[in-house]
Amino acid sequence: MSSRDLVLGRIRRALADVPLTEEPADVHVPRDYLSTHAPADATEMLAEHLADYRALVHRTDAAGLPGLVADLLAARGAQTVVVPPGLPPEWLAAADAARVADAAETTARELDAVDSVVTGCALAIAETGTIVLDGSPDQGRRRITLVPDHHICVVRVPEQVVDSVPQALPRLAPARPLTWISGPSATSDIELSRVEGVHGPRTLEVVLLRG
Repeated sequence: MSSRDLVLGRIRRALADVPLTEEPADVHVPRDYLSTHAPADATEMLAEHLADYRALVHRTDAAGLPGLVADLLAARGAQTVVVPPGLPPEWLAAADAARVADAAETTARELDAVDSVVTGCALAIAETGTIVLDGSPDQGRRRITLVPDHHICVVRVPEQVVDSVPQALPRLAPARPLTWISGPSATSDIELSRVEGVHGPRTLEVVLLRG
């Protein structure tokens, strides 16, 4: 008898006295809970919660974005930056760092040698301080935001900001590769000693872009 047969046999014996029905009954799940606590200013709440998670928050408009991104890369001493295929080219127009394309053949070792990555996002959740990526052209593959040590993420406000997770879910496609980011990569041991950069960027910079 295989392990599979053994497990299935135990399940059959455990269910031997359970009556079977031909069709499962429809179960109504109430959805009358609050979908939002309606913050007075969702963008301000997002900024506050991002900072709580040790993300670095910046604000600018379209005219100031290229200069800000260039300054952030220069402050890190970034010589190379990964660029998703659909990133608006003007975002990096003032940056001196060499561009590295998000290519399928790029290895994890090669990505680890890249200094920074710049992306957009699918949306941001104010109540949890969470950025959601879905692999769209301005975000690229998930791995380019998990391997380089510095991630600059641009959030268009207010249109990409939602109050809560219940408001976020209907706007996201479940078949896409969703990555939920709440601050820079971090973990802690049983003594709550925090270690950053274990499974993603040690530094997350979020640019709130108006206009």
